[in-house]
Amino acid sequence: MATYRRFIFVCTGSDCKKSGCKVLQREIKELIQSEDHKGKFKVIKTKCMDFCKSAPTVVINNEVIKKADISSIRKKL
Repeated sequence: MATYRRFIFVCTGSDCKKSGCKVLQREIKELIQSEDHKGKFKVIKTKCMDFCKSAPTVVINNEVIKKADISSIRKKL
């Protein structure tokens, strides 16, 4: 069983879906497959996180990232 140092939670609620959470989730998975991050992170899809006006929403290490994009995710890794 793999041991991860951090978890990345990606909201998949309806507003986040409209704002591109599926594409963002794919980009995050590609990013964490790089040698620098391989095996350190696990991406977990969640239900609505109640930040709908700030979609898409991602949580890394208990920090909420509103209107998340791959560059804001990269800065937190």
